[in-house]
Amino acid sequence: MTDAVFADVDARTAASLFAVSGDIALIMDSVGVIRDVALGAAEGQLETASQWVGRPWIDTVTSDTRAKIDTLMKEALATGVSKRRQVNQLGVDGADLPIAYTALRLGRDGGVVAVGRDMRQVSALQQRLVEAQQAMERDYWKLRHVETRYRLLFQIASDAILVIDAMTLKVLDANTAAGQVFGDAPDRLIGRLFPFGADEPGDRALDELTATARSAGRAGDVLVTMASGGRSYQASASCFRQESATLLLVRFAAADVAPAAHASAGSPLRTIDLIERSPDGFVVTDLEGHVLTANRAFLDLTELGSEEQVRGTLLSTYIGRPGADFPVFTSMLKKNGAVRLMATSARGSHGNTSEVEVSAVWAPDAEEPCIGFTVRDIGRRLAATPQGARDLTRAVEELTSLVGRVQLRDLVRDTVDLVERHFIEAALELTHDNRTSAAEVLGVSRQSLYMKLRRHRLVSPGGGDGTPVS
Repeated sequence: MTDAVFADVDARTAASLFAVSGDIALIMDSVGVIRDVALGAAEGQLETASQWVGRPWIDTVTSDTRAKIDTLMKEALATGVSKRRQVNQLGVDGADLPIAYTALRLGRDGGVVAVGRDMRQVSALQQRLVEAQQAMERDYWKLRHVETRYRLLFQIASDAILVIDAMTLKVLDANTAAGQVFGDAPDRLIGRLFPFGADEPGDRALDELTATARSAGRAGDVLVTMASGGRSYQASASCFRQESATLLLVRFAAADVAPAAHASAGSPLRTIDLIERSPDGFVVTDLEGHVLTANRAFLDLTELGSEEQVRGTLLSTYIGRPGADFPVFTSMLKKNGAVRLMATSARGSHGNTSEVEVSAVWAPDAEEPCIGFTVRDIGRRLAATPQGARDLTRAVEELTSLVGRVQLRDLVRDTVDLVERHFIEAALELTHDNRTSAAEVLGVSRQSLYMKLRRHRLVSPGGGDGTPVS
């Protein structure tokens, strides 16, 4: 019955049928010369595949995959169907096109049809996975360096510092100076229940200090006297979160030393110190954009070691598009007096980039006119993950759970379709359902976009007649 139905199907029709299940089908004679090409969902460089007609298939691929073409042809002629193999087709612009082919023999005259699936989306996903792994490695080493600096600063601090669990009040860490204050080795202080070491009034004061820090986030200095030696210290406490735990940082400064932190709240030195310690980048420029001063966080963004290296250079070297974004800042400042949360990018001197939000304010009538910029790194802001990205991640995780139960080629096909549908929906949302603009954003032809919309059932069966929806 089947033979009777398909007896009159010619090679071109058969190739078109095969192309529906893939992206491209090549019709060849027994010696491997391409006689015709059928496309399933042509886009980009595949649309130029018709230029391969009349050429040997082996001449249209890169030199390192020619041996695979020989194997595909021999297997198809010998057994009727070959195993799937990935080859790299030569694009018209010199770029390689990764395509996974399966070759089939047609009829008794030795004709061969090679059915291929475009693997560029899979290659792009693999590249993103590699980049994500490299980003994780870089973050890991950054954390290691931060921890090393923290340990160094923690141990060389002249004030005694204890890190305490806010719930149990057990000491989690202590520096060298704490060992000297409490008359014991720092590692022997770890695990002890705080407060300890002070006289009876001092212990009560430390109890109140930790209770205030837990409720208010910070507690001011209290004077305590140690039971051993009778020396007095100014104790202060701050509350902070680390992962899922609430911790207290308790500092003991000698009462006969006036620490710099005791400066009045309105002290200019205190303000400058806070700006320098800010986790957000802060930079001051003149009205032409030359950097006058910058804090440590901005130097970290620019990957420079000292303020002297950045002073006098143009801000546009590091923030925004060179020569384009700074005039935008100045025009908005002239119009509104301030710039709030403008999204742009930052570039380091070693080539690393990150997404940032920039706010700015200026003082054009000051004795030395200047502009102040606050730069916040938002590249790893988890809360800003779009709902669509979370849904895509959840769907990919569901597909991952099918590993071992579904064949790899089916998993890859479903994953590619899922990612393709997600980006098409994102482009339509970005362009307010203007399909012409969406096609330009995605880098595909309008006809290709309409085909994909129908395939993913993003239009009604009777819709999408080729007229762009604006």
